[in-house]
Amino acid sequence: MRAIVYTKYGPPDVLQLKEVEKPTPADNEVLIKIHATTVNRTDCGFRKPEYPLITRLINGVFRPKRTILGSELAGEVEAVGKGVKLFKKGDQVFGLTDNKFGAHAEYICLPEEASIVTKPANMNYEEAAAVCDGAMLAFNFIRKINLQKGDKILIYGASGSIGTAAVQLAKYYGAEVTAVCNTKNLELVKSLGADEVIDYTKDDFTQNGQTYKVVFDAVGKTSFFRCKNLIKKGGVYLSTDLGFLAQNLFLVLWTKIFGSKKVIFPIPKDRKQDVAFFKELVEAGKYKAVIDRRYPLGQIVEAYRYVEAGQKTGNVVITMETLIR
Repeated sequence: MRAIVYTKYGPPDVLQLKEVEKPTPADNEVLIKIHATTVNRTDCGFRKPEYPLITRLINGVFRPKRTILGSELAGEVEAVGKGVKLFKKGDQVFGLTDNKFGAHAEYICLPEEASIVTKPANMNYEEAAAVCDGAMLAFNFIRKINLQKGDKILIYGASGSIGTAAVQLAKYYGAEVTAVCNTKNLELVKSLGADEVIDYTKDDFTQNGQTYKVVFDAVGKTSFFRCKNLIKKGGVYLSTDLGFLAQNLFLVLWTKIFGSKKVIFPIPKDRKQDVAFFKELVEAGKYKAVIDRRYPLGQIVEAYRYVEAGQKTGNVVITMETLIR
C-alpha cells in the first residue's frame, strides 16, 4: 500500500510517499481502506516537532517511532479479525486513531474498541473525515465546564478546526456565543450559530465591554492575563495550545486556590462514545464539517505547508482517489 512516511523530524519536505506493507488485522482489529483523512495541528506539531520536549518523549528522542502521521479517517472496513463483533466487512466508518496516528495511508488496522463508528448517513467520506479531531478537542473542554442554556461564551479563533466545532457544540448546549475571527470568515461563523462575531483585524475583542462565563482560546494565541477582565466571577478560561502549557498548568493550580476566575486545562482523550455522539449531531442536522481545502495524498506536503501558514478555515482534507506517483 501507499503511505506518507517520515523517518526524521523536520519541515514538510521530510514527508515521502512510499510503498509499505499492507497491515493485517489481529483478532480484535478491523482493516479499514481509507478514503479520506486530514492534516491538522497535531500532525504538524509531531512532525516538526513544535514542542520538542513533549513530542520527543512521546514519539522518539532522535527520530519518530511512529512514522506515519494522520489521526482522523473515514473509510470502509475491508476485513475483520475473527474476534470482532462490532463491525463487518463493507461497513462505512469514521473516527480517530486514538493518538496512534497512521491515517496518512491507504489502509490502517484499528481495534474494534477504538474511537470509530459507522459513518453518518448524510455525509460523504471527505466530510466525515473532517468531523472528529476538532469536535473531540472542543468537546473535551466544553464538557469540563458544564455549559448551560443562556451561558455566555467567547470563542477566540472561531474559524479553525477546533473553533468551528466549539461554536456548534456551544450552541447545541444553548449557550450565547460570541465568536472572534478574521474578516473573511465572519459570515461562515455566523452560519454556524454564533450570536455575535468580532473581527479581530478591526476590533480589540478584550475591549468590547462584555463579560462571559467562559473564554475559550481555540488557537492558543492569547492568554489568561489578556482575557482576565472578560471573565465573570466564577467563570473560566480555556486554552488548547501547548505553547502556554507551563503557564496554564501553573494557573490551573493557582486559580483553583486563589481568585474567583479559574483556568481549566484538561488533557484531551479520544472516546468511542463521543464519536457516536458526533454522528448523532450530524444526522440530526446540528453539526457540519467545515472544509477549507482538499488535496490528494501525493500532494500532502503542500497541505502541511498550508496548514502551518496558520490561516486555514476549518479543516484540510486529504483524499485517496488521485495519487501523484
